[in-house]
Amino acid sequence: MDHSSLDFGLHTDRLAEIAVKIGVNLQPQQELIVNAPVEAVELVRAIATHAYRAGAKNVAVNFADETLSRIQAVEGADAIFDYAPAWRYDALHRAATEGAGFLTIFGADPNLLAGCDPLRLARSQKSHALAAQAFRGLLGGFKNRWSIIPYAHPAWAKAVFPGRPEEEAVDLLWRAIFAATRVASDDPVVNWQGHVGQLHARAALLTQKRFAALHFTGPGTDLRVGLVDGHIWAGGAVDAADGIRCLPNLPTEEVFTMPHRERVDGVVRATKPLSFQGSLIEGIEVRFEAGRIVAANASAGADIFRNLIATDQGAARLGEVALVPDASPISQSGLLFQNTLFDENAASHIAIGRAFGINVAGGQIEGVAGANNSVVHVDWMIGSGEIDVDGVYDNGDREPVMRKGAFTETAANIKSPQS
Repeated sequence: MDHSSLDFGLHTDRLAEIAVKIGVNLQPQQELIVNAPVEAVELVRAIATHAYRAGAKNVAVNFADETLSRIQAVEGADAIFDYAPAWRYDALHRAATEGAGFLTIFGADPNLLAGCDPLRLARSQKSHALAAQAFRGLLGGFKNRWSIIPYAHPAWAKAVFPGRPEEEAVDLLWRAIFAATRVASDDPVVNWQGHVGQLHARAALLTQKRFAALHFTGPGTDLRVGLVDGHIWAGGAVDAADGIRCLPNLPTEEVFTMPHRERVDGVVRATKPLSFQGSLIEGIEVRFEAGRIVAANASAGADIFRNLIATDQGAARLGEVALVPDASPISQSGLLFQNTLFDENAASHIAIGRAFGINVAGGQIEGVAGANNSVVHVDWMIGSGEIDVDGVYDNGDREPVMRKGAFTETAANIKSPQS
């Protein structure tokens, strides 16, 4: 395909550079583990080039062919859906304990597993999550630096731009990726540094507020999300255990914190479909009582969603609440990316399942009153230009945080801290 009209080579190289320098923030003599679809080999080569220029001692790549996942889901014997190769996660865990950085290139067909048995898929997800717990625990606690970046997989492009010829769809998706990841700017590294500074300033302001809860209201939504005592808001780059910052998600527009697992009450309606296990779950509506989902419906994919929240005891409770302005460039694109990496940065959202240690002092959820734990963590969108958010203090006083999907003046006008 001829990408010359958008200077594809330059923009792809910039994406690779940002992934290495800002995403993982790779250091000299550090190993880099890259997970990628086979179609992304050119992007992987660009990443390896920048990694070795940064002093990497090794770049190890795990390529995956997603069609094999479809073959397994369709042809596999029933027993294999309770199996996960422990040796794979043991190897990743060893690499993590030896200080490797991790980069995942995401680009997949959101409809890959459509029509497959959702119960078997749920079992497989749980078995892999259990096998990966130790490794994911290190990454979740930022013992290592890691990042996720997108790739314009043709099947993904056709899902985002249905009815378009594949070549045109891929071109359009790359344009959207380059815009969202800010590589089209004159100096993407400086651009990201400024954006991250604004997210950090907003997170610091919200942490200082010490709200006891957030109250979301709008069409179909009247939800009070209690927050754990001593919660910390995060967003943008993260200081890993070695004191060096990484940027976990490219793109990112959110600030987020930890709900209290027993202090969520009310009703909420999803504002965007959730792409999960090869299906779009649409029109999600749930009711929380004392932190737990007690009623769940959806206009499409209801059984898949119910299977998800039945994964374990923590899967029907919240582990994250995040605020994203409706003015987010991803929201303003008007696209449904059918990819949580993007769609969660288009709207405020909640996540069922595991909480993040980054949202409490000490960086670990163990021993934190109200911290939720689960083998799953799935974000779904509840924000829009019609949703208001109030911060609620311990004494019941309220302060507007968002109105019609926009941060109120105090939160909107914060400046990046000067170095």
